[in-house]
Amino acid sequence: MSVPAAPPRAPQGQPRKAAFAAWSGSALEYYDFFIYGSAAALVFPKVFFDESDPADATLLSLATFGVAYAARPVGAFFLGHIGDRLGRRKIMVFTVVLMGLSTFLIGCLPTREQVGGFAPLLLVLCRILQGISAAGEQSSAGSMTLEHAPEDRRAYFTSFTLNGTQAGQLLATIIFLPIAALPEDQLLSWGWRVPFWLSLGVAVAGYVIRRSLDETPEFARKAESGEVAKMPLAVLFRDHWVDVLRVIGGALVASVSTIFTVWALSYATSDAVGMDRSAMLWVGALANLVALAAIPLWARLADRIGRRPVFLTGAAGSALLMFGYLWAISTGSYALTFVLGILAFGVVYSAANAVWPAFYGEMFPTRVRLSGMAIGTQIGFAISGFAVTFAAQIAGPGGDNWGAVGLFTAALCVLPVVAALTARETAKVPTGQLGERGAGSAVLKGAAV
Repeated sequence: MSVPAAPPRAPQGQPRKAAFAAWSGSALEYYDFFIYGSAAALVFPKVFFDESDPADATLLSLATFGVAYAARPVGAFFLGHIGDRLGRRKIMVFTVVLMGLSTFLIGCLPTREQVGGFAPLLLVLCRILQGISAAGEQSSAGSMTLEHAPEDRRAYFTSFTLNGTQAGQLLATIIFLPIAALPEDQLLSWGWRVPFWLSLGVAVAGYVIRRSLDETPEFARKAESGEVAKMPLAVLFRDHWVDVLRVIGGALVASVSTIFTVWALSYATSDAVGMDRSAMLWVGALANLVALAAIPLWARLADRIGRRPVFLTGAAGSALLMFGYLWAISTGSYALTFVLGILAFGVVYSAANAVWPAFYGEMFPTRVRLSGMAIGTQIGFAISGFAVTFAAQIAGPGGDNWGAVGLFTAALCVLPVVAALTARETAKVPTGQLGERGAGSAVLKGAAV
């Protein structure tokens, strides 16, 4: 009797190399993605939209932030299919190049004063390309690190994907600080373009970092044995549709990030409150700095006690603390705003952020993992992206009804809590056995390992 061949092992150092590739690529990608958020809140209403009605201009500008999230599900279907058919590495290289180029082009766009209504149209097209890129970035990076990671440290290694997004947000905020401090005429003429132009190096840096990364042992084994799904999406929706729904629900926790990063910044610097824009950018910078330390700590805890309790802490805690943060802004107190902003976004939200790459990825088997993560997260993220636009409407004509926005954000955290409560715990399941269950309806039992 022949002995089955052992699964190929990752070359020495590949788990760390995969984690670094995920971290650096996500940092570069989300630098691009979040400089757009800062610009949408502070600059674009005056550059690309009609200033005769500032409230409508701000609303339209924030809506373009959400456009990328609408494009994400489309990109997720396409890139998820390719990633499960041809491998994770190809998607990781493609996404970072596309993000760098599309962001650079935003910095080159003509303004409304120069070309009229054609300017916001071009802005939306570039934003769609950003969304398609982001659709495949975290899911491919998460799949890559999970499948390279030691079995008892999967949450820790996959957390570097989200640690990278926090680093990207931090970098974006730091870059925007001196830009936001420019005189108004310089900011609106050329200053806002500089952060976008700097992304030209993103495509080159991302390509260099990721092109040398090996494909994962799990995917290589499936490819060698002919077990790669020819139609990953068909397999996914036939056998794992409940987990896709669960991931969609869980991904709504990202609403906390979009409300914090974009709407709260716009609200704090509006005439209703009148806080200094540079100070508010520092709130985001310090919160992201704290998150860089908090995320790996939460991930280590998740490897010890499980994914579900850590994710629940982040989702439920964020729902409560967003009220405190928005209230602090309404008082105009910089001290309260800094303390509650760092606690809400830097510490508590980081619990959910740290664990979801492992939590979601472990719901699916290798052959549909990238598709399941990409489609589930990007549909949830699409809703979260437009949460900013809904928040602007809920805040009323004066844009100062922070309590209604807090309730809205808390409501969006209910489904992530439900998703975690109904999920099975996978922390101790061997990597090769992840997602190996019956049809989607069976997982509703949510049995623990």
